[in-house]
Amino acid sequence: MELDPVLLSRIQFAFVVSFHAIFPVFTIGLAAFIAYLEALLYRTRNPVYEELARFWTKVFAVVFGMGVVSGIVMAFQFGTNWSAFSYASANFLGPVLSYEVVTAFFLEAVFLGVLLFGRNKVPPGTHLFAACMVAVGTFISSFWILSANSWMQTPAGVELQDGIFQMTSWGEAIFNPSFGLRFLHFALAAFLTAGFVVLGISAWYLRKGKATTSSRKALSMTVVLMAVLAPTQLVVGDLHGLDTFEHQPEKVAAMEGIWETQEGAPLLLFAIPSQRGERNYLEIGIPKGASLILTHELDGEVPGLKEWAPEDRPHVPTVFWSFRIMVGLGLLMIIAALAGLVQLLRGTLYDSPRLLKLYTWMIPAPFVAVLAGWFVTEVGRQPWLVHGIMRVEEGITPSLTGGMALFTLIGFVLVYAVVFLAGVYYLSRVMKSGPESFTRESEESGVAKRPLSTVDTSFEDQPWDLPGKR
Repeated sequence: MELDPVLLSRIQFAFVVSFHAIFPVFTIGLAAFIAYLEALLYRTRNPVYEELARFWTKVFAVVFGMGVVSGIVMAFQFGTNWSAFSYASANFLGPVLSYEVVTAFFLEAVFLGVLLFGRNKVPPGTHLFAACMVAVGTFISSFWILSANSWMQTPAGVELQDGIFQMTSWGEAIFNPSFGLRFLHFALAAFLTAGFVVLGISAWYLRKGKATTSSRKALSMTVVLMAVLAPTQLVVGDLHGLDTFEHQPEKVAAMEGIWETQEGAPLLLFAIPSQRGERNYLEIGIPKGASLILTHELDGEVPGLKEWAPEDRPHVPTVFWSFRIMVGLGLLMIIAALAGLVQLLRGTLYDSPRLLKLYTWMIPAPFVAVLAGWFVTEVGRQPWLVHGIMRVEEGITPSLTGGMALFTLIGFVLVYAVVFLAGVYYLSRVMKSGPESFTRESEESGVAKRPLSTVDTSFEDQPWDLPGKR
């Protein structure tokens, strides 16, 4: 049996990117949360904020390290598996990916050391500044990476000359048509991912009766934030979908499972798309719903997949179901966040065992939603590397064989399995120890020298305690 190097290289890159993506999307949101905790600690000198900041900084360091390991390997594949694409796009992607390292990675690495080891060794203001710089660095990193990816989705500012992308406008290339909404959509996803992890872990501690003071504080803070951001993500996602409908209509047709161009297209809630049969089975939908969402008219026209040749269509079942998984989990997060806000306002949040259990079980939900959204974005772009300009098979390394691609794929799976299991094991130990253990370690080592005894801790009995409320 002949092994297809293009297919195996796609599987390999998809595996590596999917593995890597779950770490940055968490650390970006968590870094902002830690910076906020450090700011509250600097202003209020409340020991609970220090307890939370110490704990989540430890978690951040572990996950950040796992992301760095997986991200470095991912970059190598541009040379090993996709050298033709790397050569053709080097004028744009080379500088952009270098800017990510120079402007973001170095910033994160330098100030992460101060954040981890500088508490009580540097002035409080310096420590707060380090936390803010780490958070800023994560967003700068995502800026460059998403600019590069968005350029592949909606290329701009370049001309293809003799197989090489020549720059015509750096501004148009970096701020390409899909970049703004994609960046905002991803940023909100990062906040939601970190927020629901904090919710789930805090809820788990409350159910176990551990670290109750700090867990109540973290839970109340995060519930309010999630109740705002989760519905906002729905609006931003809709705007991003409209932008995609304008620039990549075949992707939206696959997302909606629409084969025939039609007016008044239904919004399918369930269907079984058949790529070979060019039709759906067992359709259940809302009449004219897709047209209303995409064109804001009940009888608006929505192009069907048959407008494109079969070889120019994405894999519809993958895009169709990934989109519904993402949206379904997003709606679940909205419901859970709003339910928590209602309970918080009623003063019963901490005594709602079913809701606390739901938050614990929902820890994986944002990660799955992010991966599902990533599948929609990347599989929906196929068969193009650079949409409408360069196809996937044109970017593969000419000398790459199927056996070579299979060998490296198996190696990546084995190595990443070890990295993932080791990381999960260490994280589980950190989680089991809880925030209180870091306070005890600080006190036993004699480094907790800030005079916190005068701090007002009466908030512990307040069911509604927003950040900064005194």
